[in-house]
Amino acid sequence: MAGIYLHIPFCKKACYYCDFHFSTSLKYKDELLQAMLNELELQKSYLAGETVETIYFGGGTPSLLSDAELNKLLDAVTRLHTVSSDAEITLEANPDDLDRTKISELRHTPVNRFSIGIQSFFDDDLRWMNRAHEAREAEASVMRAQDAGFENITVDLIYGYPLLTDTKWKQNIEKVFGLNVPHVSAYSMTVEPQTTLASFISNKKQPPMNEQQSAAQFTYLIDAMEKQGFEQYEISNFCKPMHYSRHNSNYWLGVKYLGIGPSAHSFNGEARQWNVANNAKYIQSLELGSIPAETEVLTEKDRLNEYIMTALRTMWGLDMGKLNLIAAGAADELLTRTGEFFDKEWLKQKEQTLYLTPAGKLYADHVASELFF
Repeated sequence: MAGIYLHIPFCKKACYYCDFHFSTSLKYKDELLQAMLNELELQKSYLAGETVETIYFGGGTPSLLSDAELNKLLDAVTRLHTVSSDAEITLEANPDDLDRTKISELRHTPVNRFSIGIQSFFDDDLRWMNRAHEAREAEASVMRAQDAGFENITVDLIYGYPLLTDTKWKQNIEKVFGLNVPHVSAYSMTVEPQTTLASFISNKKQPPMNEQQSAAQFTYLIDAMEKQGFEQYEISNFCKPMHYSRHNSNYWLGVKYLGIGPSAHSFNGEARQWNVANNAKYIQSLELGSIPAETEVLTEKDRLNEYIMTALRTMWGLDMGKLNLIAAGAADELLTRTGEFFDKEWLKQKEQTLYLTPAGKLYADHVASELFF
Protein backbone atom coordinates (compact mmCIF):
# COMPACT_ATOMS: atom_id res chain seq x y z
CA MET A 1 0.00 0.00 0.00
CA ALA A 2 1.06 3.60 -0.52
CA GLY A 3 -0.12 7.19 -0.26
CA ILE A 4 0.00 10.31 -2.41
CA TYR A 5 0.29 13.83 -1.00
CA LEU A 6 -0.51 16.86 -3.18
CA HIS A 7 0.77 20.19 -1.88
CA ILE A 8 -1.39 23.17 -2.88
CA PRO A 9 0.77 26.21 -1.99
CA PHE A 10 -1.83 28.98 -1.89
CA CYS A 11 -3.46 30.84 1.00
CA LYS A 12 -5.69 33.91 1.34
CA LYS A 13 -3.63 35.18 4.28
CA ALA A 14 -0.35 34.34 5.96
CA CYS A 15 -0.91 32.97 9.47
CA TYR A 16 1.66 34.53 11.77
CA TYR A 17 2.88 31.16 13.12
CA CYS A 18 3.05 29.18 9.87
CA ASP A 19 6.33 28.11 8.25
CA PHE A 20 4.84 25.86 5.54
CA HIS A 21 5.51 26.79 1.93
CA PHE A 22 2.71 28.89 0.42
CA SER A 23 1.94 32.05 -1.55
CA THR A 24 -0.87 34.55 -1.00
CA SER A 25 -0.93 35.26 -4.74
CA LEU A 26 -2.95 33.03 -7.07
CA LYS A 27 -1.43 34.63 -10.17
CA TYR A 28 0.30 31.47 -11.40
CA LYS A 29 -2.18 28.92 -10.09
CA ASP A 30 -2.98 27.45 -13.51
CA GLU A 31 0.69 27.08 -14.38
CA LEU A 32 1.43 25.44 -11.06
CA LEU A 33 -1.40 22.95 -11.33
CA GLN A 34 -0.19 22.01 -14.82
CA ALA A 35 3.30 21.52 -13.38
CA MET A 36 1.83 19.19 -10.76
CA LEU A 37 0.16 17.18 -13.53
CA ASN A 38 3.52 17.01 -15.30
CA GLU A 39 5.19 15.82 -12.10
CA LEU A 40 2.57 13.13 -11.57
CA GLU A 41 3.41 11.81 -15.03
CA LEU A 42 7.17 11.90 -14.43
CA GLN A 43 6.82 10.27 -11.00
CA LYS A 44 4.38 7.53 -12.04
CA SER A 45 6.89 4.75 -11.30
CA TYR A 46 8.02 6.09 -7.91
CA LEU A 47 5.70 3.83 -5.89
CA ALA A 48 6.69 0.76 -7.93
CA GLY A 49 3.11 -0.18 -8.73
CA GLU A 50 1.86 -0.34 -5.14
CA THR A 51 -1.84 0.28 -4.62
CA VAL A 52 -2.63 3.82 -3.47
CA GLU A 53 -4.86 3.72 -0.41
CA THR A 54 -4.73 7.36 0.66
CA ILE A 55 -4.66 10.68 -1.19
CA TYR A 56 -4.16 13.87 0.77
CA PHE A 57 -4.54 17.47 -0.44
CA GLY A 58 -2.46 19.61 1.92
CA GLY A 59 -1.03 23.07 1.86
CA GLY A 60 -1.43 25.92 1.91
CA THR A 61 -5.16 25.89 1.51
CA PRO A 62 -6.37 23.22 -0.94
CA SER A 63 -9.98 24.31 -0.44
CA LEU A 64 -9.14 27.29 -2.66
CA LEU A 65 -9.24 24.91 -5.64
CA SER A 66 -12.43 24.40 -7.61
CA ASP A 67 -14.07 21.00 -7.91
CA ALA A 68 -12.90 20.87 -11.53
CA GLU A 69 -9.28 21.50 -10.51
CA LEU A 70 -9.43 18.85 -7.79
CA ASN A 71 -10.97 16.35 -10.20
CA LYS A 72 -8.30 17.03 -12.80
CA LEU A 73 -5.56 16.13 -10.32
CA LEU A 74 -7.47 13.10 -9.03
CA ASP A 75 -8.17 11.89 -12.57
CA ALA A 76 -4.43 11.96 -13.23
CA VAL A 77 -3.72 10.01 -10.05
CA THR A 78 -6.25 7.29 -10.94
CA ARG A 79 -4.97 7.12 -14.51
CA LEU A 80 -1.36 6.65 -13.45
CA HIS A 81 -1.84 4.50 -10.33
CA THR A 82 -4.00 1.69 -9.03
CA VAL A 83 -6.19 3.40 -6.44
CA SER A 84 -8.08 1.35 -3.86
CA SER A 85 -11.86 1.46 -4.20
CA ASP A 86 -12.13 2.59 -0.57
CA ALA A 87 -9.24 5.04 -0.67
CA GLU A 88 -9.23 7.77 1.97
CA ILE A 89 -9.18 11.10 0.09
CA THR A 90 -8.63 14.06 2.40
CA LEU A 91 -8.95 17.77 1.65
CA GLU A 92 -7.54 20.32 4.08
CA ALA A 93 -9.99 23.22 4.25
CA ASN A 94 -10.38 26.56 5.95
CA PRO A 95 -13.81 27.23 7.51
CA ASP A 96 -14.39 30.37 5.43
CA ASP A 97 -14.12 28.36 2.21
CA LEU A 98 -16.74 25.77 3.19
CA ASP A 99 -19.92 27.64 2.38
CA ARG A 100 -22.94 25.76 1.05
CA THR A 101 -21.95 26.29 -2.59
CA LYS A 102 -18.43 25.00 -2.05
CA ILE A 103 -19.57 21.94 -0.12
CA SER A 104 -22.15 21.17 -2.80
CA GLU A 105 -19.41 21.35 -5.44
CA LEU A 106 -17.19 19.01 -3.43
CA ARG A 107 -19.93 16.40 -3.49
CA HIS A 108 -19.02 16.09 -7.19
CA THR A 109 -15.46 15.02 -6.36
CA PRO A 110 -14.14 11.79 -4.80
CA VAL A 111 -13.09 13.71 -1.67
CA ASN A 112 -14.48 11.80 1.34
CA ARG A 113 -12.70 13.37 4.29
CA PHE A 114 -12.22 16.97 5.46
CA SER A 115 -9.46 18.32 7.66
CA ILE A 116 -10.83 21.67 8.83
CA GLY A 117 -8.39 24.20 10.26
CA ILE A 118 -10.44 25.70 13.06
CA GLN A 119 -7.58 26.40 15.54
CA SER A 120 -9.87 28.33 17.92
CA PHE A 121 -13.52 29.28 18.43
CA PHE A 122 -12.57 32.76 19.73
CA ASP A 123 -12.30 35.72 17.38
CA ASP A 124 -9.58 37.48 19.36
CA ASP A 125 -7.41 34.36 19.15
CA LEU A 126 -8.02 34.02 15.41
CA ARG A 127 -7.06 37.66 14.85
CA TRP A 128 -3.92 37.11 16.94
CA MET A 129 -3.01 34.21 14.62
CA ASN A 130 -4.02 36.24 11.51
CA ARG A 131 -6.42 33.51 10.44
CA ALA A 132 -8.73 34.20 7.48
CA HIS A 133 -11.93 32.98 9.15
CA GLU A 134 -14.11 34.10 12.07
CA ALA A 135 -15.23 31.97 14.98
CA ARG A 136 -18.84 31.76 13.78
CA GLU A 137 -17.63 30.26 10.48
CA ALA A 138 -15.71 27.50 12.27
CA GLU A 139 -18.74 25.86 13.85
CA ALA A 140 -20.98 26.51 10.85
CA SER A 141 -18.55 24.96 8.37
CA VAL A 142 -18.47 21.65 10.24
CA MET A 143 -22.25 21.48 10.52
CA ARG A 144 -22.71 22.34 6.83
CA ALA A 145 -20.31 19.57 5.85
CA GLN A 146 -22.14 17.09 8.08
CA ASP A 147 -25.53 18.16 6.69
CA ALA A 148 -24.18 17.49 3.18
CA GLY A 149 -23.25 13.93 4.13
CA PHE A 150 -19.55 14.32 4.95
CA GLU A 151 -19.12 12.38 8.17
CA ASN A 152 -15.37 11.69 8.13
CA ILE A 153 -14.16 15.02 9.48
CA THR A 154 -11.18 16.05 11.56
CA VAL A 155 -10.67 19.50 13.06
CA ASP A 156 -7.45 21.22 14.13
CA LEU A 157 -6.96 23.09 17.40
CA ILE A 158 -3.94 24.98 18.76
CA TYR A 159 -3.04 25.43 22.43
CA GLY A 160 -0.24 26.93 24.49
CA TYR A 161 -0.30 30.56 23.30
CA PRO A 162 -0.63 33.67 25.51
CA LEU A 163 -4.27 34.54 24.74
CA LEU A 164 -5.54 31.04 25.43
CA THR A 165 -6.56 30.86 29.07
CA ASP A 166 -7.34 27.46 30.54
CA THR A 167 -11.02 28.40 30.57
CA LYS A 168 -10.99 29.23 26.85
CA TRP A 169 -9.10 26.01 26.10
CA LYS A 170 -11.73 23.96 27.92
CA GLN A 171 -14.47 25.78 26.00
CA ASN A 172 -12.72 25.05 22.68
CA ILE A 173 -12.57 21.36 23.53
CA GLU A 174 -16.21 21.26 24.66
CA LYS A 175 -17.23 22.98 21.44
CA VAL A 176 -15.50 20.27 19.42
CA PHE A 177 -17.23 17.54 21.43
CA GLY A 178 -20.54 19.25 20.72
CA LEU A 179 -19.86 19.05 16.98
CA ASN A 180 -19.60 15.26 17.20
CA VAL A 181 -16.59 14.91 14.91
CA PRO A 182 -14.72 11.58 14.99
CA HIS A 183 -11.17 12.97 14.86
CA VAL A 184 -9.26 15.88 16.41
CA SER A 185 -5.69 17.08 15.85
CA ALA A 186 -4.32 19.43 18.51
CA TYR A 187 -0.94 21.12 18.36
CA SER A 188 1.08 23.16 20.80
CA MET A 189 1.91 26.58 19.41
CA THR A 190 5.54 26.51 18.33
CA VAL A 191 7.63 29.47 17.28
CA GLU A 192 9.32 28.60 14.01
CA PRO A 193 12.28 30.65 12.73
CA GLN A 194 11.54 33.18 9.98
CA THR A 195 7.85 33.45 10.87
CA THR A 196 6.03 36.65 11.73
CA LEU A 197 5.38 35.30 15.22
CA ALA A 198 9.11 34.75 15.74
CA SER A 199 9.73 38.34 14.66
CA PHE A 200 7.06 39.67 17.02
CA ILE A 201 8.61 37.82 19.96
CA SER A 202 12.15 38.86 19.02
CA ASN A 203 11.03 42.52 18.87
CA LYS A 204 9.10 42.11 22.16
CA LYS A 205 5.77 42.82 20.48
CA GLN A 206 4.52 39.48 21.80
CA PRO A 207 5.52 37.46 24.87
CA PRO A 208 7.27 34.11 24.34
CA MET A 209 5.33 30.88 24.63
CA ASN A 210 4.99 29.41 28.10
CA GLU A 211 6.03 25.74 28.33
CA GLN A 212 4.19 25.20 31.61
CA GLN A 213 0.96 26.53 30.10
CA SER A 214 1.37 24.28 27.07
CA ALA A 215 2.07 21.21 29.21
CA ALA A 216 -0.94 21.85 31.45
CA GLN A 217 -3.27 22.35 28.50
CA PHE A 218 -1.92 19.24 26.78
CA THR A 219 -2.49 17.20 29.94
CA TYR A 220 -6.05 18.50 30.23
CA LEU A 221 -6.64 17.65 26.56
CA ILE A 222 -5.53 14.03 27.01
CA ASP A 223 -7.82 13.55 29.99
CA ALA A 224 -10.82 15.22 28.34
CA MET A 225 -10.41 13.19 25.14
CA GLU A 226 -10.17 9.92 27.04
CA LYS A 227 -13.37 10.68 28.96
CA GLN A 228 -15.17 11.23 25.65
CA GLY A 229 -13.99 7.89 24.24
CA PHE A 230 -11.24 9.22 21.98
CA GLU A 231 -8.01 7.27 21.55
CA GLN A 232 -4.74 9.20 21.53
CA TYR A 233 -3.23 7.17 18.73
CA GLU A 234 -0.43 9.68 18.10
CA ILE A 235 0.91 12.51 20.27
CA SER A 236 -1.20 15.18 18.56
CA ASN A 237 -4.03 13.06 17.18
CA PHE A 238 -7.18 11.73 18.81
CA CYS A 239 -10.03 9.74 17.31
CA LYS A 240 -13.07 7.68 18.04
CA PRO A 241 -12.26 3.95 17.64
CA MET A 242 -11.38 3.01 14.06
CA HIS A 243 -11.41 6.63 12.82
CA TYR A 244 -7.64 7.01 12.49
CA SER A 245 -6.28 9.19 9.74
CA ARG A 246 -5.11 6.40 7.45
CA HIS A 247 -2.84 8.76 5.52
CA ASN A 248 -1.00 10.18 8.51
CA SER A 249 -0.88 6.81 10.25
CA ASN A 250 0.97 5.46 7.23
CA TYR A 251 3.60 8.17 7.65
CA TRP A 252 4.24 7.04 11.21
CA LEU A 253 4.22 3.37 10.22
CA GLY A 254 6.80 3.81 7.46
CA VAL A 255 4.54 3.24 4.43
CA LYS A 256 5.72 4.57 1.05
CA TYR A 257 4.30 7.85 -0.19
CA LEU A 258 4.73 10.18 -3.14
CA GLY A 259 4.65 13.94 -2.64
CA ILE A 260 3.62 16.16 -5.54
CA GLY A 261 4.02 19.94 -5.65
CA PRO A 262 6.54 22.52 -4.43
CA SER A 263 8.13 21.57 -1.07
CA ALA A 264 6.43 18.14 -1.10
CA HIS A 265 8.34 15.19 0.35
CA SER A 266 8.40 11.57 -0.86
CA PHE A 267 9.60 8.29 0.68
CA ASN A 268 10.08 4.96 -1.11
CA GLY A 269 11.39 2.88 1.79
CA GLU A 270 15.04 3.49 1.02
CA ALA A 271 15.36 7.20 0.31
CA ARG A 272 13.67 10.53 0.92
CA GLN A 273 13.07 13.11 -1.75
CA TRP A 274 11.90 16.70 -1.43
CA ASN A 275 10.92 19.26 -4.02
CA VAL A 276 12.13 22.84 -4.21
CA ALA A 277 10.08 25.19 -2.01
CA ASN A 278 9.69 27.84 -4.68
CA ASN A 279 6.68 28.07 -6.99
CA ALA A 280 8.48 29.75 -9.90
CA LYS A 281 11.42 27.34 -9.86
CA TYR A 282 9.07 24.39 -9.53
CA ILE A 283 7.03 25.49 -12.56
CA GLN A 284 10.09 26.26 -14.67
CA SER A 285 11.70 22.91 -13.94
CA LEU A 286 8.58 20.89 -14.77
CA GLU A 287 8.08 22.86 -17.98
CA LEU A 288 11.48 21.48 -18.99
CA GLY A 289 10.50 17.96 -17.97
CA SER A 290 12.72 17.85 -14.89
CA ILE A 291 11.69 17.11 -11.28
CA PRO A 292 13.18 19.85 -9.05
CA ALA A 293 14.03 17.57 -6.14
CA GLU A 294 16.86 16.56 -3.87
CA THR A 295 17.28 12.99 -2.67
CA GLU A 296 18.83 11.48 0.44
CA VAL A 297 19.48 7.74 0.65
CA LEU A 298 18.80 6.66 4.22
CA THR A 299 21.58 4.92 6.08
CA GLU A 300 20.91 2.12 8.54
CA LYS A 301 21.35 4.63 11.36
CA ASP A 302 18.86 7.01 9.70
CA ARG A 303 16.26 4.25 9.44
CA LEU A 304 16.75 3.21 13.06
CA ASN A 305 16.39 6.76 14.35
CA GLU A 306 13.42 7.52 12.16
CA TYR A 307 11.62 4.42 13.38
CA ILE A 308 12.34 5.36 17.01
CA MET A 309 11.02 8.89 16.49
CA THR A 310 7.83 7.92 14.68
CA ALA A 311 6.94 4.71 16.53
CA LEU A 312 7.21 6.20 20.01
CA ARG A 313 4.72 8.90 19.05
CA THR A 314 2.00 6.32 18.41
CA MET A 315 -0.27 4.12 20.51
CA TRP A 316 1.25 1.12 18.74
CA GLY A 317 4.65 1.83 20.24
CA LEU A 318 8.17 0.81 19.32
CA ASP A 319 8.38 -2.85 18.34
CA MET A 320 11.87 -4.09 19.17
CA GLY A 321 11.47 -6.92 16.68
CA LYS A 322 11.07 -4.36 13.90
CA LEU A 323 14.12 -2.53 15.21
CA ASN A 324 16.14 -5.74 14.87
CA LEU A 325 14.93 -6.15 11.30
CA ILE A 326 16.60 -2.85 10.48
CA ALA A 327 19.82 -3.79 12.28
CA ALA A 328 20.57 -7.03 14.12
CA GLY A 329 21.04 -6.48 17.85
CA ALA A 330 19.68 -2.93 17.74
CA ALA A 331 17.00 -3.63 20.36
CA ASP A 332 19.49 -4.81 22.97
CA GLU A 333 21.63 -1.75 22.39
CA LEU A 334 18.62 0.58 22.65
CA LEU A 335 17.53 -0.99 25.95
CA THR A 336 20.86 0.00 27.52
CA ARG A 337 19.72 3.66 27.18
CA THR A 338 16.19 3.33 28.52
CA GLY A 339 16.88 2.97 32.25
CA GLU A 340 16.38 6.58 33.31
CA PHE A 341 13.10 6.79 31.38
CA PHE A 342 11.72 3.73 33.14
CA ASP A 343 12.84 5.24 36.45
CA LYS A 344 11.03 8.49 35.64
CA GLU A 345 8.01 6.47 34.47
CA TRP A 346 8.17 8.07 31.02
CA LEU A 347 8.48 4.68 29.30
CA LYS A 348 6.77 1.36 29.85
CA GLN A 349 7.32 -2.03 28.24
CA LYS A 350 4.81 -4.69 27.33
CA GLU A 351 6.41 -7.84 25.94
CA GLN A 352 8.62 -6.62 23.08
CA THR A 353 7.10 -3.18 22.69
CA LEU A 354 8.02 0.16 24.28
CA TYR A 355 5.41 2.84 24.88
CA LEU A 356 5.45 6.38 26.21
CA THR A 357 3.43 6.84 29.39
CA PRO A 358 1.08 9.86 29.70
CA ALA A 359 3.89 11.67 31.54
CA GLY A 360 6.40 10.61 28.91
CA LYS A 361 4.31 12.11 26.11
CA LEU A 362 5.23 15.54 27.44
CA TYR A 363 8.85 14.71 26.64
CA ALA A 364 8.41 12.62 23.48
CA ASP A 365 11.02 14.37 21.37
CA HIS A 366 13.57 14.35 24.19
CA VAL A 367 13.09 10.66 24.92
CA ALA A 368 13.39 9.75 21.25
CA SER A 369 16.53 11.83 20.75
CA GLU A 370 18.20 10.22 23.76
CA LEU A 371 17.47 6.77 22.31
CA PHE A 372 18.90 7.59 18.88
CA PHE A 373 21.81 5.58 17.55
